[in-house]
Amino acid sequence: MSARLVLGLGGTVDYEIRWDAAVISALAHRHGVRRAELTTTAPIDDERALIVAILALFERGVGGERFAATSDILERFAARFETSVTLGGTGVRAGIALANLGIPSTQHLVSIDDNVRRLMPPIIDWVCSATTDTLDPHLIVQYPEGATVALADGEVVAPSANRVIVANDRPNREMAISAQLGDRLRTADAFLVSGFNTMQDAALLASRLDDLWAAMRQLPWGALVYYEDAGFYRRDFAAIARDRLLPRIDVYGMNEDELQEYVGREVDLRDGADVAAALDEAHGLIPVPALVVHTRFWSIAVGPDAPRHRAALEAAVRVSATRYRLGDVFDAADLEVTSRLPRHPDGVGVVAAVGAHRPDAAGVAAVVADTPTPTTIGLGDSFVGGFLSVTRAAVDAATAH
Repeated sequence: MSARLVLGLGGTVDYEIRWDAAVISALAHRHGVRRAELTTTAPIDDERALIVAILALFERGVGGERFAATSDILERFAARFETSVTLGGTGVRAGIALANLGIPSTQHLVSIDDNVRRLMPPIIDWVCSATTDTLDPHLIVQYPEGATVALADGEVVAPSANRVIVANDRPNREMAISAQLGDRLRTADAFLVSGFNTMQDAALLASRLDDLWAAMRQLPWGALVYYEDAGFYRRDFAAIARDRLLPRIDVYGMNEDELQEYVGREVDLRDGADVAAALDEAHGLIPVPALVVHTRFWSIAVGPDAPRHRAALEAAVRVSATRYRLGDVFDAADLEVTSRLPRHPDGVGVVAAVGAHRPDAAGVAAVVADTPTPTTIGLGDSFVGGFLSVTRAAVDAATAH
């Protein structure tokens, strides 16, 4: 297969639990969890700590990624719920979104097992740095807006739908780079880089960045490099990875949570002036050709190359909204349905305000997609897949298909 879209750097096997407020409430009662102790900073070293961390994000309606002391904690917790086994990781989910549209890709994986072999779409091929099969599942907890959980001393209500990811994934923490990656990059039109967020060893991170940079030297002139930030377990590592790769990054993507981490404050995502100020500050910290921020209200790119990516932003928003409506399985006809749905009025206003504030901005308002069973996991990953679906390689593949 021609490796014209190469997506990395690591995939995952996900245990997606079906939300059940009664089970969560029963566990919270059993462990005596109280509102005052909800925190996202305590170590997750047993089931009680896991519940505290999940509910701390739940009560704010935000998403996040957290590290657990062992995978056993996550497997025991998942066993209490109806659970689906799926494939995850930014590159893999972006690739699945592209596969739904008939667009092939090559994945760079750091782990492999029979779940991956069984669930990966046939249109996707891969290179893998692993030498043996391993399974280190990621726990995925999706909760709907308005969900209520009873604690020992009251209730907490989710103000919006979101997802929490908890994992202890050694292969992704070590992020070994396959020796075959450079060969695949020689014919690439676009390369997605994501996954360093789970690493926790500074010396190993530096070594992996050196390996990646060596492979990226094989990229042809003009190939697009898209870097997706993701939630770093160690925030100081975000700057290390960013600074090492910055000279070759064309598009730098992040979500609303990561934007707020960078600017060090909460941002009113419905206020054009507040958003414009936050984007100015973030782009000052990350001076890339196009900084892309995708949120539940809008997706905006700023920077000298931002205007040329407006079509990619529109495609990204449509694909992400279609996943929100339908989950993993959709096709081009479903995207057409999504395109006819209304846009978020506050998002329209923010896009206009940011465009008036700076000429090097391009934005698209989010789709209003009401559904009783939203898919909140993988929206940013599907966004990236949609963004890459308008690259030359993707358009050629879709046309041939």
